[in-house]
This record gives sequence, C-alpha cells and structure tokens, in this order.
Amino acid sequence: MLLTKKSEYALLSLISIAKSENPKNVDVLSKELDISKSFLAKIMQNLAKHQIVVSHRGVNGGFALKKSWDEITILEITTAAEEKIPSVFECAPSIDSCPSHKGMLCTIWPLLNNLQSKINGFLEELTLKDIAS
Repeated sequence: MLLTKKSEYALLSLISIAKSENPKNVDVLSKELDISKSFLAKIMQNLAKHQIVVSHRGVNGGFALKKSWDEITILEITTAAEEKIPSVFECAPSIDSCPSHKGMLCTIWPLLNNLQSKINGFLEELTLKDIAS
C-alpha cells in the first residue's frame, strides 16, 4: 500500500490525542512519539484542514479530535495525511485516465480496481477507535 510515514504519524498522533483528556500540542506529540516537530506540524495542519482535529490556542492549547474517535475512519485519516486517497497500486482509478493511454488493453486493471475498492471499503469501515483499543 502506498501509505507513507505521514499516515503512520497521523494515526499515532490521533491515537495519542484520543486517549488524552486534554488537547495535545505538537511539541508534546513530537517528543512523545519521537517525530520531527516540523513534519508533524504539517500533518496536523492537514488533519485540521480536513476537520479531523480542532486546534485550541493558549497555554493549555493543542489539538483535540473534532468528533468521536469511533466516527473517524482510517480512510478519512489516511486521505487527509497523504492529501489524496491512498492507493495500493500506481494504477489509474479509471481506464480512461490511464497515463500510458493503454487502459483499454490492460487485462489486470479490473482486478486492481476491484482490489482497491475492497481496501477503500475496509478502511472506510475501520475507525480510529478500532485500531486504538
């Protein structure tokens, strides 16, 4: 799967936030998870932009989940972290959008597309709570 460290760090950060009673800032998360502060800050910005977390300002500020952890899907998180729907294969989502312009001749595209759909469905059903419990 073409998930990168962005997805891994997003998931780890969100699990930590979900298990905390108070918002967590990037400094705390960075030290706790041993992740580069600047890299984590960009990931958290993407999660905020996609309405997964909300940012609280001030001395006791930081990030908190925008909704319950059993309502946030793994597909939602990975899509926000990667800034696109993560795909298993570097294959076009449709025959017409094949970069090689040979989509109509591709015999494995239907299989790959079907597999990607199943994975997306699985990640859509799996929640943050499911992987954190």
